[in-house]
Amino acid sequence: MQLATSGLLMIQNRKLLLAYSKNKNCFYLPGGKIDEGETALQALRREIAEELSIELGDEDLKYYTHVTAPAYGETEGLIMEQDCFLAGKTVEPVAAAEIGEVKYFSLNEYLAERNKAPGAVMILQQLKADNFID
Repeated sequence: MQLATSGLLMIQNRKLLLAYSKNKNCFYLPGGKIDEGETALQALRREIAEELSIELGDEDLKYYTHVTAPAYGETEGLIMEQDCFLAGKTVEPVAAAEIGEVKYFSLNEYLAERNKAPGAVMILQQLKADNFID
């Protein structure tokens, strides 16, 4: 079973912004599920407006990569298919809805976390390999 999602990649000081889900007790990429009839960009813009109180236009987001990983905190065997988009501008996120806090991470800082979402690990590894983050 697959779950179509989109994720926001906001980088500041060579670290990636992650959002802490109070429901899942884990930091993960801001974004979420793509609803029927939505594009990945539409879903991402809707989700980050809800979760981070950020309004971004399509022109502010650039496709970066696709990640396939086990969906953290979901039913066993559910696979997350996530289109990831780089934010072209830096804005100040404000945690809202189910988000408890937001924090910027290097790969090693995230790997030191108790709970880790497989997709977040994968994207942090890719961003480090591409020299976007430490």
